[in-house]
Amino acid sequence: MSVSVRIPTILRTYTDGASEVTATGGTLAEVLDDLEANHAGIKARILDDNGALRRFVNVYVGNEDVRFLDELATPTPDGSQVSVIPAVAGGC
Repeated sequence: MSVSVRIPTILRTYTDGASEVTATGGTLAEVLDDLEANHAGIKARILDDNGALRRFVNVYVGNEDVRFLDELATPTPDGSQVSVIPAVAGGC
């Protein structure tokens, strides 16, 4: 299954500057594996050393936050859009 993956500015060094790339996989885990195969190093910026989503990285399949779905087992239907969004924190 082919999906489009939106890449945040901070990770575009791994995609030669591309803001969106194509990846394949039936689940988010498979999509991230394919993304890593084509853009070495990017997966380590999305997942922690235990293989879980990093605390300050949000990932959406369509408009749904995968943390409220099945995390890495979240299905990625053909044609869906995966968005990787770094969390923004701030304060006064």
